[in-house]
Formats: sequence, C-alpha cells, structure tokens
Amino acid sequence: MSTVELTRFRVLPSRSEELLAARADMLKDFEADRAGFLGARLVQLPDNEWLDIVDWATPEDFAASREKGANLPGIARFFAAIDALVVAEEGVSAAG
Repeated sequence: MSTVELTRFRVLPSRSEELLAARADMLKDFEADRAGFLGARLVQLPDNEWLDIVDWATPEDFAASREKGANLPGIARFFAAIDALVVAEEGVSAAG
C-alpha cells in the first residue's frame, strides 16, 4: 500500500492559468528531489477549489517532502499561485 496526500486549496480565478503553467515544473522538481514520489493528479473543483492527489511510496517519504516545502523554483511557483489551503490529509491507498 502506498501513502496518499490529499490537499484541497483555493486559487483566485485570475491565478488559475499561473497554477496550471507552473504544474509541469513542480512535478519535475518533485521527481528530481522527492524520494518516494510516485505521481500526482490535479482536479479542479467548484468554487475556485482544487484537489491535489499525490502518491508516495511511504509515509516517511511524504513527511520528508513536507519538511522540504517549496525548496525548488518549480515548486515555489506552484505554491505561490495558491490563495488558501482548505485541508491537507494523509491516507493509504486501499486498492492496487
């Protein structure tokens, strides 16, 4: 089973394009710098909210990523487009 990070956040409509433009570089930085990063999906929700679903090999990999924060330019640009965090949760993938 892998660890799943579920982060829901708000983005102002005027910054949605900026968020999407920064996504590819953020993922490249995660692949290069985050041990145990398995992949991510970004889902647009109603009311200017987004859900980022990130898969990690272990809970320790997820914890280490959180400690690093926005340590690389691509990650920092993506995070900068976010207006507000709604909720961040950690779960376990139940199906293969």
